[in-house]
Amino acid sequence: MIPSKKISIVYMVAGLSSRFGGKIKQFAQIGPNNETLIEVSMQQAIKACFNEIVFIVGEKTEEPFRQKFGNNYLKIPINYAKQEFNPNERDKPWGTVDALVSAKKIIKNNFVVCNGDDLYGEKALKAAHDFLENSSANECVSIGYELGKVIPEKGKTNRGIFKINEKGFVEEIAEIFDIEKTKLNENGLNEKNLCSMNLFGLTPQVLDLLSKKLDSFKEEHKGDRKIECLLPVELGNLIKEKKISMKLLPTNDQWFGVTNPDDEEKVRIALAKTSAGK
Repeated sequence: MIPSKKISIVYMVAGLSSRFGGKIKQFAQIGPNNETLIEVSMQQAIKACFNEIVFIVGEKTEEPFRQKFGNNYLKIPINYAKQEFNPNERDKPWGTVDALVSAKKIIKNNFVVCNGDDLYGEKALKAAHDFLENSSANECVSIGYELGKVIPEKGKTNRGIFKINEKGFVEEIAEIFDIEKTKLNENGLNEKNLCSMNLFGLTPQVLDLLSKKLDSFKEEHKGDRKIECLLPVELGNLIKEKKISMKLLPTNDQWFGVTNPDDEEKVRIALAKTSAGK
């Protein structure tokens, strides 16, 4: 029997949200046993059979994460990469592609990269994991969530909408801004559209391609102190250039996000119900 590939999960936890007053929102205790948000996500990842955890940290999150988790969680090894930037040249880091490229020397396995303040569901993570066990160098995967289930009842949000072909491969990731649930038709959308929640399964070879994209982006925008190089955009560009392929796997798993402080209680209640129903 051929041994399974080792698959890593990479969490982007570099920044602090001003909406949380400088607190680390991933440390909010929302689990049924007072687990932090990031611990709930890691538990989902471990159940989905990931072999390594990588944290992409920043100046203000590195030490707190190292103190809390050290080098392993439930016997799964943890490695750290640091996203840095020069505050004399920029007001913020160069974005999610830059964060991922910061971990280039650490990432040796096929990997799933995701936000550290989102809960994606064990089945969704498992689907991405299993695809990567058999993927070739430039084969990627993403998980598609139904738009109607991942936008707020009130207010506006942005989502990357997938355009896929008849074989289920992504042709385009279109970033749509200011989506309102009551006005989907005005944007040519419907609740069944599959959208990205920044959950991507990639390979080290794709990371090399993204590194080159980042170099070009920085050169083109070297005078801009705020512009960011975003992962869905650059992956979409690589797809259009036919340098990678990306399979889209729909999921029925429920996504939970913590964007604002009042989201904590909503997620806490939902997780308690889920735990009680097991």
